[in-house]
Amino acid sequence: MSDLAATAPVLAVFASDKGPGDAERASLMSQTGTYFARRGARIVCLVEQGVIPVPLITAARAAGGAVQLIADASIVLPSALAGVAMEVIADRAERLARVAGLADALVALPGSLASVSSLFGVWTVARGSGRNCPVVMLNRHKAYEVMRGYAADVLSHGLSGHDKAVQFADSVEDLWSRVSRLVER
Repeated sequence: MSDLAATAPVLAVFASDKGPGDAERASLMSQTGTYFARRGARIVCLVEQGVIPVPLITAARAAGGAVQLIADASIVLPSALAGVAMEVIADRAERLARVAGLADALVALPGSLASVSSLFGVWTVARGSGRNCPVVMLNRHKAYEVMRGYAADVLSHGLSGHDKAVQFADSVEDLWSRVSRLVER
């Protein structure tokens, strides 16, 4: 293992371009995949029920990044993702635990309810196992504004160190800056 691989953060990225929402999501995934890969991050994605963040994965790989998928049994990868490391785990609780065990931080891009649900499932498992796995959400076009309000009004009173547990970014560059500070090794 190279020094870069030993120190590179493992980031679980939650994203989806399925369903209604911002038409810009695929572009944001591509930008994020490229940006993170060029900075040496290793990306883990939970892929379930046909939700595969293809633009994120292809951009990260094109930029020389490492991507690992934790998948349910229903996932069939498109030919564009041939060769991507994929671990199939039938049980959802085990998939969430696997992602929580691999990730140094969780990153949420604007997406669907499915990707947000998976994010909070993994975060809950990580916190329940005693792992400090911070969450950083890209609040592009106020996608996570409700969560930002919740964090300020509720988490700030009930979660010690909430400001290090949950953060919000306004751009991909800001997202990387926050993540990299939170997972310094």
